[in-house]
Amino acid sequence: MTQRSISSNILASVVVFLVALPLCMGIAIASGVSAEAGLISGIVGGLVVGVLAGSPLQVSGPAAGLVVIVWQIIETLGIEYFGAVVLGAGLIQVLSGLLGLGQWFRAVSPTVIYGMLSGIGVLIFGSQFHVMIDDVPAANGLTSLLTIPSALAKSLSYEEDIQHFMAASIGLLTIILLFCWERWRPQRLHMVPAALIAVFCATCIAGVLALPINYVKLPESFFASITSINVDSLSILLTSEGLVMALSLAVVASAEALLCATAVDKLHTGVRTKYNKELVAQGVGNAVCGFFGALPVTGVIVRSSANVDAGGTTRISAVFHGVWLVLFVVLFPELLKLIPTASLAALLVYIGYKLINFKIMKDLYLKGKDEFVIFALTVGSIVVLDLLSGILIGVVATFLQLVYKVTHLKIHVQQTSEREYVIDLE
Repeated sequence: MTQRSISSNILASVVVFLVALPLCMGIAIASGVSAEAGLISGIVGGLVVGVLAGSPLQVSGPAAGLVVIVWQIIETLGIEYFGAVVLGAGLIQVLSGLLGLGQWFRAVSPTVIYGMLSGIGVLIFGSQFHVMIDDVPAANGLTSLLTIPSALAKSLSYEEDIQHFMAASIGLLTIILLFCWERWRPQRLHMVPAALIAVFCATCIAGVLALPINYVKLPESFFASITSINVDSLSILLTSEGLVMALSLAVVASAEALLCATAVDKLHTGVRTKYNKELVAQGVGNAVCGFFGALPVTGVIVRSSANVDAGGTTRISAVFHGVWLVLFVVLFPELLKLIPTASLAALLVYIGYKLINFKIMKDLYLKGKDEFVIFALTVGSIVVLDLLSGILIGVVATFLQLVYKVTHLKIHVQQTSEREYVIDLE
C-alpha cells in the first residue's frame, strides 16, 4: 500500500468520524439510552467490526434502522436485560455466518425491506418530533404520531412554556441547515457533512444565547462509566421472550448490514463483499456491544457512502474513524455536553423523513399494485403493531403473492423451426 493510499484513507476516516459523531449520540438518545452507549457502539463499529469486516468499505455503528427494535427491547424487558439481548443477537449472527447463512438474508423481498425502513422512518419521525421540542414521546409509535399536533401547539406557546418554544426553534434551525447544506453546499466544502454543520451551528447559537433547553448528558469520566453486563441477566436468553427479541434483533441487524454491503459494492470497483465473513464480523461487534451494554451495530449506508465518496479504498478508513471517536471522547468530552438534544432529535426527524422514501412508494405503485399493497401492509403493521410483526406480515404477504403468481402462470410454447422453440411466460 502506497503512502498516498494511506493518506487518502486517513482523510476519509476523518470525514466518516465527523458524520458518525452526532449520529451516534442522536441514535442513542432516540433509542432511550445514554449518549455514551451510542459512542461506545461507534467505537466498536470501527475498532472491532472494521478490522474483521467482509465488506472493507462498509462502516458499521449504531443505526437509525435499529432504533425501534432497541426501544421495544428496553420497554418490554427492561434496561437491565438489554445488554444480554444484544449479546445474544451477536452470537446468533456469528453462528449464522459460520453456517454460511449470509446469502439467505439477500433473499428477503426488496418490497419488505423498503416497507421495514419506511415503517421505521415513520416511528422515528413520530417519537423524535416530541424530543425535538424537549418533550417526552408517547409509549408507542402510533400514539406519538397522533399527538404530533398537540406537541406542535405546545412548541408554539411561547408565553406558557419557553423551553418547548426554544427547543423547537433549535430543532427547526437544525433541519433547515441540513436541507440547505445538502443542496447548496459550496463545492470546496463538499466533504463537510451536513449533520456536522447543522449540529455545530445549533450548538453555537444555543450556547451563545444560553438557552434554557436540554443538553447532552455525559458522565465525568467516559471510560470509567463503562461497565460489563451482569452475568445473571443472561438468563433472559433462556426465556421465550428474550430469545425472540434476540432473534429479531439479529435478523433485522443482519439484513440491514448485508443489504448495505450490497449497496456499497455498487459504489466502488474494489474488493467485493464476503457475506458470511461480514455477518460474523457484525456478530462479534454486537457481542462486544452487548457485553458493555451499548447499542447494537450494523452497516450504515450514510457513513459507508461518505467513506467511499471521501476516497476510502481499504478497511483503514473504517477502523480509524473508531480511533478518532476514542480520541475525541477522551480529549474533548466537555464539548459534547454543549450539544442540545433538540438538535440531535431534529437530525433523527430528518433521517426518519428520508427513510419513509416517498419516491419508492411511487415506483412500487407504478410497478404493480400488489407490490404497493405489500409495502403498505408492512409499514402499517410496523406502526400499529411492532417491528417484528410488521416484517413477518410482509414476508407472509410476499410468499402468498409468489404462490398466486406461480399457480396462475401461463406457459405458451411455439415451435418456430425443427430445433427452435419460443416459450412465453405470462
